[in-house]
Amino acid sequence: MKKLTFLVAFLVVISIGNAQELKATVTINYDRVTNVNTQIFKTLQTQMTEFLNNTKFTSQVYEQNEKIECSFFLNISSFDSNNFGATLQLQSSRPIYNSSYTSPMVNFNDNDVNFRYIEYENFIYDPNSYTSNLISILAYYANIVIGLDKDSFEEMGGTKQLEIASNIMNLAQSSGYGGWSQTDAKYNNRYYIISDILSNTYSPYRKSLYEYHLKGLDLMADDQKTAKLNVFEAIKTISQINKVRPNALLTRTFFDAKSDEIVSIFSGGPSMPNNELLEILNKISPLNSSKWNKIR
Repeated sequence: MKKLTFLVAFLVVISIGNAQELKATVTINYDRVTNVNTQIFKTLQTQMTEFLNNTKFTSQVYEQNEKIECSFFLNISSFDSNNFGATLQLQSSRPIYNSSYTSPMVNFNDNDVNFRYIEYENFIYDPNSYTSNLISILAYYANIVIGLDKDSFEEMGGTKQLEIASNIMNLAQSSGYGGWSQTDAKYNNRYYIISDILSNTYSPYRKSLYEYHLKGLDLMADDQKTAKLNVFEAIKTISQINKVRPNALLTRTFFDAKSDEIVSIFSGGPSMPNNELLEILNKISPLNSSKWNKIR
């Protein structure tokens, strides 16, 4: 009996020690593709899910309740001879301390997802080599999700993972696939996302994630007024980008994820003067002005 108890405990320790970082949901839509055996899309969905949830992207031990919830929505637009054309929507969230609420962290849309996939092929991840465009895209975004999540708990805490994402981008540039190069016509591709995130010019974006979450939302349960003030400070921090790069990609990315939440934060709880807040929000994110008008 003692041996059995020890074995169970040992297996639990091994399971926790090997706990991966992501709790990913993968959805593949292939409605636009006709005259194809749809089993290949179902197999792809299974393999993508297993890859994201079973790959160890960091050396850190993640408890089960610390795994980062994220979703990958792959919309297939073309399929021919094992070559796929698609778009990808990526979202992730972060639990807020002492609550059941999860805050949206990442909301990216990638319109240049092309790859070759043979059913049941092995998914092998090596951050220091290029194996396929699909693996590179998945690993790239996985490391960004983890890196930005770390930034929300420690100022600039996700640098290592973000640098790994940058290395994946560099390795993939010679593949011939779009989305990895600054020479692409699109200025919101994978090259620009990670280059901007790691640029000193846009460091207020990463700093604001820490101020907004750890110093802001994580205090909501204990001190709503202080939490709201700190969220406001985070918005002022990210507004610094607007002084040098109006309508910057990362500013838009931030508000794509946070606009509805910001309205909710400042529409309830302890009252505070919102004139300066509204002025800043309308200046740096005018596309969301209809939402900002709901803040009272």
